[in-house]
Amino acid sequence: MMGCFCCILCFLYVTAGLCWPLLETEPQMYGEVRSPQYPQPYAPNLQEQWDLHVPEGFQIRITFTHLDIEASAGCHYDALTVLFNGEVLGKFCGNENSADGNHPGSEPLLSPGNTLTLIFKTDSTNPERHQNVGFLAHYQAIDIDECAAEPEEDKGLLCPQICLNTLGKYMCSCHHGYKLRSDQRTCVLSCNDGLFSEPEGHLASPGYPNPEHQALTCQYIISVPAGFTVSLNFSDNFQIESTITDQGPDCLYHWLQVTIPGRGSVKLCGEKSPGLINTNSSTVTLDYYIDSDGWSRGWSLDYSTHRVECPFPGTLTNGRVTPSLSRYLYRDYIYVRCDTGYKLMMDGEELPSFSAMCQSNRQWHLPLPECHITDCGEPKMLLNGGFQFLSGMLNQYQSVIEYHCNEPFYNFLGGNEVRFTCDPDRRWRSNEDLIVPPTCLPVCGMSMNPLTGHQRIIGGNNAEPNSIPWQVLLSINGNRAGGMIIADRWVLTAAHVLTSREGPILSNNVRIFMGLNVIDTLPTSAVYPASIHIHPGYANPGLVDFNNDIALLRLEHPLTFSISVMPICLPEGGSTLVNGHMGIVSGFGVTNDQNRKILTNRLKYVELPVVDQEICRASIAVERSKNPNTPLLSDNMFCAGFPEGGRDSCQGDSGSPFSMSNNNRFWAAGIVSWGIDCGREGTYGVYTSIANYLSWINKTMNEN
Repeated sequence: MMGCFCCILCFLYVTAGLCWPLLETEPQMYGEVRSPQYPQPYAPNLQEQWDLHVPEGFQIRITFTHLDIEASAGCHYDALTVLFNGEVLGKFCGNENSADGNHPGSEPLLSPGNTLTLIFKTDSTNPERHQNVGFLAHYQAIDIDECAAEPEEDKGLLCPQICLNTLGKYMCSCHHGYKLRSDQRTCVLSCNDGLFSEPEGHLASPGYPNPEHQALTCQYIISVPAGFTVSLNFSDNFQIESTITDQGPDCLYHWLQVTIPGRGSVKLCGEKSPGLINTNSSTVTLDYYIDSDGWSRGWSLDYSTHRVECPFPGTLTNGRVTPSLSRYLYRDYIYVRCDTGYKLMMDGEELPSFSAMCQSNRQWHLPLPECHITDCGEPKMLLNGGFQFLSGMLNQYQSVIEYHCNEPFYNFLGGNEVRFTCDPDRRWRSNEDLIVPPTCLPVCGMSMNPLTGHQRIIGGNNAEPNSIPWQVLLSINGNRAGGMIIADRWVLTAAHVLTSREGPILSNNVRIFMGLNVIDTLPTSAVYPASIHIHPGYANPGLVDFNNDIALLRLEHPLTFSISVMPICLPEGGSTLVNGHMGIVSGFGVTNDQNRKILTNRLKYVELPVVDQEICRASIAVERSKNPNTPLLSDNMFCAGFPEGGRDSCQGDSGSPFSMSNNNRFWAAGIVSWGIDCGREGTYGVYTSIANYLSWINKTMNEN
C-alpha cells in the first residue's frame, strides 16, 4: 500500500486511484471519504483502502452520513471494514432498512488512536448493482485525554499535582502558590504567578487546607480558548475569615475575588462554600488576599471547561441534516443531504456538498442551504412529432411527458405514445429505461382518399387527389417517367429511364415532382436527386435486356409526409405473387382517347391481374418469332394484364408502381418496366419484381 500511503498527505477528499504526493504537511483535522463513483452505483471486483491520519494526541471520530452496500449475512459478499492497527472495529453492509447485513446507523465510530483504516471490497456479482451506491463518511479529530490514563508503575503520575489535558497533548501544573520546577513535572511553593489555560484543573489556596499565618496576595487567571466556558466547583471545605453582619458575611480583611469580563466581580468569604459557579466565559480571574492577622484555612476548587453550544440548526424541507444530535457544541460539524431529486442551493448557486461548523461565538459559520427540486431541462424535440406534459411543470423531477408522432403519417414502432419521466439524475427516462426518445417512423402504404373505381390507364380513369400519395413524376431530359416514394429520402424507379446510350443520366438532368394529381403546368419547385443508384446488374444499351431494371434516387433533404406525399410499403421478405391477384398500376403516361394515344396530364390508374409466368413467356415467344429483338422474360420479372388487351401501362408510365393491398395497406409489388405495344390483345405489361431486390434496396439505403 505504499502507493496509497501518500493519500494520507493529499486531500481530505479521498478517492481511490487519485493520489498526488505533496510536500510534508500537517495531518488534517477532518475530512470526507466516499466509495468510488458515489453517489452512482459502485462496480464489482473492487478492493479500495483509505488510511486516515490525524495529529498525535487525537482520536478519529467517523460518521457515516450514508451507507448502502449489498446486504448479506456477516457481510460476506460486499463490505466496508474499519480497522485500527489491524484490529477490526466494525464490518458493515446493508442499508438503514435492510434485515440482513450490519449497518453502522447514525452513531459515530471512535478510533482508539490517531489512525484508522477503511477497506471497501466487493465481489464479482452484485444482483443490486443498479441500486447500491456505496457509502459517504465524514471524519474529524477528537482530542485524547492523556491525563485520564492509568499511571505507569515505574513512572508514577504524569503530574504530581495537576495534569492538564490540552488539544492533542497534556501539561503539568501546580496548585496556586506553587510553581513548576525545571523538570516541568514537580512543584515548589510560590505565589507569584498563576495562568491556567488547560481545559480543566484543580486550584487551592497556598497550604490548603492548613491555615496560612502570613499575608498573601495571589492571582489565578483561568483563560481557555474561545469556544469554551469555565465552570468553578468549590469544595465544601471552604473557610475565609469574615465579619458577620445582618446582611451576611463582610469580606473586610480576607477575601477571594472572582472577576468575569463584562460581568464585574464579587468577593467571597465566610464558611459556606459557593458551590458551582458557571461563568459562561472563557476567562475568569481569582484574586486571593489575606493579611498577616486573622485565621483562614483557605479554599479549593476544580474547574472544568465546556464547549459552547450552538442553536439547533433547524429542519430542511426536502432534505436532512446529519448527524442528528440533542446538542451541537463548538467544533461540531453538520452536513446536509437533499432528498432524491433535489439539489443543494445557496444564494442562487448549486453546491456539490455542504457542511457547517459550530463556532466559538455560538453561531454556525454558514446558514443552512435549501433543497431545490432538480431540473431535467427542456425535453428533446422529435422530428415529425412532439410532446405534452402529463404531470409536473418546468421540467422538474418526476415531471412526466408523453411523446407522440404526427398522426396519421408517422408513428412509433409498436405504438404511438411513449412516456418519459424526469429522473433523479436529471435525465428524461422512459419506463423502458430509454434516455433518447424513439424515432417517429413514416406510415407506409396508407391513402387518405382510397381508390373507389378501377379503370384502365389506356383511356382510363382519373385518380382522385391524394389517392396515390406515393406516386412520383420524373422529368428526365424532357421525357416523362414515373417512380414511387419508399422512404423520406428515397424514390424507387426503373433503371432504364435513368440511362441512355451514352450511359447513366446526370443528377441535374432529373427533376422529381410529388403530390401531384394534375400537371397542366409543372410546378417550379422540383426536387433534384442528390445521387442516382442504378442496380449494378443492369446492362441494356440496346433496350433488349430489361433484367435488373431497378434504380434508386436519393434526395438531398428528407421529406415531411402529408396527405399528398406518403411512402408505399415494400414487400415482406419471401413474399410471392399469386396468379390472378389484382394490382393497381398508376402513372402519367400515354392513355387512349377515341382510339388515339395521347400523353395524359392527369394521374390515372388501372387494376390488372397477375398473369401466369408461363402464359406470359409463351406470348413473348410468339412476338420473338416475329421480331428476334423482343426482350426475354427473366425470373426477376412478372406480367400483368388481360389477354383481350385494352388495359395496360404505357409509355411514360415506366418506373411507376404496380401496387397491391393488404388490409387497406398498399405495398409495392412491381415497377413498370417494358411491354409490347400498349394494351394490345395477347400481350401483357412486364414489371420488375421488387421482392427479388429487397436486400439490394436496404443495403443501398443504409450505405448512402
